[in-house]
Amino acid sequence: MLTPVDCVEFLVLVDNSLDSLSSVPKHVSLEWPRLMRHGMKELSGEGQCCANHGLSLVVTARRGGVSHAVMFDAGPENYVLERNAPRLGVDFSTIEGIVLSHGHWDHAGGLPAAIRSTVSAGDGRPIPVFVHPGMFRQRALTLPSGTILPIKAIPNPSELMDLGARVISSAQPQIILEDYFWISGEIPRVTSYEQGFPGHLRRSEDGASWEADPLIIDERFLAVDVRGKGVVVFTACSHAGVVNVLRHARDTFSPVPLYAVAGGFHLSAANERIIPETVADLGSFGLTVIAPGHCTGWRATNALVRAFGEDVVTPSAVGKTYVI
Repeated sequence: MLTPVDCVEFLVLVDNSLDSLSSVPKHVSLEWPRLMRHGMKELSGEGQCCANHGLSLVVTARRGGVSHAVMFDAGPENYVLERNAPRLGVDFSTIEGIVLSHGHWDHAGGLPAAIRSTVSAGDGRPIPVFVHPGMFRQRALTLPSGTILPIKAIPNPSELMDLGARVISSAQPQIILEDYFWISGEIPRVTSYEQGFPGHLRRSEDGASWEADPLIIDERFLAVDVRGKGVVVFTACSHAGVVNVLRHARDTFSPVPLYAVAGGFHLSAANERIIPETVADLGSFGLTVIAPGHCTGWRATNALVRAFGEDVVTPSAVGKTYVI
């Protein structure tokens, strides 16, 4: 089981939006002050980060005088990660592992850049990349017209190893880096209304056809236990349903309470219909921090703020840093 840490800090390296003007609570800081600390001398478009449809977090946990850091997902492409990281002062030499949440391009497209950067900063040492064996079949979407739109395949394990990764593939839960971080196994689907990603497909085993894949069973989440507060859950897309994610975390870590959840809640597009049930059930977890981003959608974010207030809900944006 996890050993509690003193605090956890996470930097939003890639997300769908930017927001350096909205006020934030004390545990959150904005992009522009961080850019200035890391060399921005004047405010300009060139000096700022960019947003893209995807997610990447740099999560640092501290206990005593010892810190460990992982990258949780790598965003949709190399460019956005390579643009944002130096502007935000990301020190790739401190990143000891990359955790991939699931096999979608918007979370894995930037893996080549992430691996190259961490390996280079580590003097050529391979970087552990934690994956699920089911992540590597190509996926697709069914459009309203019935047309199948393929999703770009993510780098396969051989390609990741060629880049300098030490690929650790498992469907089971894992505790890593001196018990600082917990990577979930497959997430139980319990609620009646969280039914995955409607219209989502994957390649058949023989590669000759497409088959329905709404549940995206390869999805996992990351967790850290902060002493005196509780468990912080990082969920990249919540294809399992954010309530299912949090139920699994609560069941796993009980009696330690849940404290925070951050990431994508996948309550946009067809899943807007389950916003009321999701928001109602989120109230049962007693969360102190909710940081919705990426695929959550503005309607769900608005509903969360109305239900839990601005002291609890602080939407994610590129360059924001949360300290818990």
